[in-house]
Amino acid sequence: MGKKVAVILAGCGVYDGSEVHEASAVLVHLSRAGAQAELYAPNIEQMHVVDHVTGQPTSETRNVLVESGRIARGNVKDLALLRVSDLDALIVPGGFGVAKNLCSWAVKGKDCTVNQAVEDTVRAFHAAKKPIGLCCISPVLAAKILPGCEVTVGQDTECAEWPFAQTAQGIKSMGCKHVNKHVHEAHVDAKNKLVTTSAFMCNAPFHKVFDGVGAMVHEVLKLA
Repeated sequence: MGKKVAVILAGCGVYDGSEVHEASAVLVHLSRAGAQAELYAPNIEQMHVVDHVTGQPTSETRNVLVESGRIARGNVKDLALLRVSDLDALIVPGGFGVAKNLCSWAVKGKDCTVNQAVEDTVRAFHAAKKPIGLCCISPVLAAKILPGCEVTVGQDTECAEWPFAQTAQGIKSMGCKHVNKHVHEAHVDAKNKLVTTSAFMCNAPFHKVFDGVGAMVHEVLKLA
């Protein structure tokens, strides 16, 4: 029987929701491994809506659950309905929606708050000793919720290849350990059953991001 893995989405689109290619990679790797993905999203309004052509905010309002349905092909549930006892693992793809809708990292950094349903879910999986996989910016959720954990968002020195490396410093400032990894690699915090990978925190070709997400999914399923 394949593992059942909860995947939490944050909307649809890199600048205001879940990063579509990361979410798709998670679903492909889970499917290939014979695991069953159960998709969830909080039923809340997005922080804002961004025109993905201009990169500028618009006057629209959108709902995170409704927008996540675009990635889920309609098969997505309200996060309030998630039951940890029915699932074997949790994965959260990245995208700015994680930092805007699932928490307030985008505007408050290390002083951010996490959406209550998201925090409750992460804590419940951790308490049940079930693995949690996080990619791109989503490791900041673990850094905020699980003090002292180990994560990676790639590298901690900013350059053209790693334009968001300052995120690692924010993670360190919260008392967590950041481990430098290449884009195709994942880091496993065995104590916390936490698996992280950098994904599009790296300015890398799509196939390398896809491989890194695959490494994360593989390690999560090994721990499940």
